[in-house]
Amino acid sequence: MARSIAALARDHGVSRGAIRTAVADLLPDHTAVEKDAPAPELPVTLDMPGKVADFLHAADLEPAERAALDQGVTVRRGQGYTLRVSTTPAVHRQLLARCQPLDGDQGLPAVPAQRKARREYENRVSTLTPWP
Repeated sequence: MARSIAALARDHGVSRGAIRTAVADLLPDHTAVEKDAPAPELPVTLDMPGKVADFLHAADLEPAERAALDQGVTVRRGQGYTLRVSTTPAVHRQLLARCQPLDGDQGLPAVPAQRKARREYENRVSTLTPWP
């Protein structure tokens, strides 16, 4: 869901210039020029189960997807781990779509632990802004 600069400024009690400055600082390549232009998606941090991260590391990814994975921070969880990934909701959705084979479709056998890990990541991604 795209929000305008003006709407964000009203919601947070700051000026439109403050929103533009924050966006420019966080995303230097994406500056909102128009007064009511939609604000770009800001990065969000989600924990990706290690089984999903392992699958995606071996997959053919777009540069933005690969960068998000490569910049992820490994967090040990007992015998496994999660990868703390900070990127835009759109890239999280792209990564989720890429790990669809873990559900056992597309001719690959389903591994229950991988399917559970993919669903866990799907649940986290689904809490983000509504799908376009």
